[in-house]
Amino acid sequence: IIAPLCCCCCFCSLPSISIHIEHKEHKEHKEHKRKMTKTRVSYFYHPEVGHFYYGPSHPMKPHRLKLAHHLILGYDIYKEMDCFRPHPALMGEMTQFHSEEYLAFLKKCSPDNLRQYHAQMQRFNAGEYTDCPVFDGVLEFSSLSAGASLDGAVQLAQGQCDVAINWSGGLHHAKKAEASGFCYVNDIVLAILELLKVHARVLYIDIDVHHGDGVEEAFYCTDRVMTLSLHKYGDFFPGTGHSSETGAKEGTGFSVNAPLQSGMCDNTYRDLFQPLLDKIMEVFQPGAIVLQCGADSIAGDRLGPFNLTLKGHAACVEYVKSKCIPTLVLGGGGYTIRNVARLWCYETSVLVDKEIPNEIPFNDYYEYYAPDFELHLKKENMDNMNSKESLEAIKVELLQQLQNLQGAPSVQMQQVPPLFQVQKDEHKEDNPDVRPTAKTKHGDGDRKAHQAEFYDQVD
Repeated sequence: IIAPLCCCCCFCSLPSISIHIEHKEHKEHKEHKRKMTKTRVSYFYHPEVGHFYYGPSHPMKPHRLKLAHHLILGYDIYKEMDCFRPHPALMGEMTQFHSEEYLAFLKKCSPDNLRQYHAQMQRFNAGEYTDCPVFDGVLEFSSLSAGASLDGAVQLAQGQCDVAINWSGGLHHAKKAEASGFCYVNDIVLAILELLKVHARVLYIDIDVHHGDGVEEAFYCTDRVMTLSLHKYGDFFPGTGHSSETGAKEGTGFSVNAPLQSGMCDNTYRDLFQPLLDKIMEVFQPGAIVLQCGADSIAGDRLGPFNLTLKGHAACVEYVKSKCIPTLVLGGGGYTIRNVARLWCYETSVLVDKEIPNEIPFNDYYEYYAPDFELHLKKENMDNMNSKESLEAIKVELLQQLQNLQGAPSVQMQQVPPLFQVQKDEHKEDNPDVRPTAKTKHGDGDRKAHQAEFYDQVD
């Protein structure tokens, strides 16, 4: 597989203007045709991912993933997608970014043997005195999240879908050899590395209330990945993400940070987000997008001080989708779990172009949505600390940063690692409506329904 060259390199001379116009018209025709066709959406969910427990007083609750999944089932949104049970990421896959020592520590460490690893816990920023506790199955949980993001990236890279969704992903704080901000394995970096095997340039967008520092740090010195993060800045975790942090070496100018204050509402967020994305699409021309949809930026979150509604947050997702670029959609933060489920369910409906009613359908976790049992949230009664003048200044500064970039960077042709292989069923079904009998030792037997298959009746 050869990484493609930037198209601007082919049309840099004056005599090729007519060719450039034809190319542009062809590109616009392809984009129009793609908009007219139904978006192919793949959805990845592992039934075990919501069973892990950080601890009694910890704000991160993986159980939120089960709430979101059952709400998606209750609204019948799953019928509009191809649904998959992802594989747990292997050690060899996770070491594409993380150090072997760090992963070995996560594998060996447990609440029962913490005293044996005191020095390593300090080194890797894990344990009871950090925000990243060692709980039962910490590496298993992380591998399920990372495996789903990798599976989504592989499908996008191979053109099997237009949008891939993994709400268990988006753990954007994890570093190469350090846990941080409730995150242990950075599934986003692993997915972007997979996409870079096929695409010359990948855009990462982060609409979590916290700065996506782990992803930015991983690609801070390269021009093949641009990071855009809109986040609360100041006396707030992780303390990074000032607009002056623009990248280093070849990556100078490719880290775009919008530092914001508390109270951001739908209109002000949209008025900043859309012009920035438009300029990035013009200047950077990404081949794929990874969108982190942290739910802690919506109103009423336990930790996040923003005031976005579900529709305001989802408007960003819809705007990214309108660009018709292969997109990996991931979860992230979100600590009022009933609202996390509401948001990710609604954004799934937006991605599949399905309108859903405001009344919550009955599901296994129906009581979580009391007392109103409605999908959409109302804004909190709080002031927006971002003035029009400060937001305009941030927008102008960031647009100027993007304008100063010398066009979309090209990539030298070179051999790249092979894509991860997707295993296909040996059975070729002649009639897709008829199930073949299962293979047994004697060649007979009835086929059992696999746990990953979805039906109307789901426990």
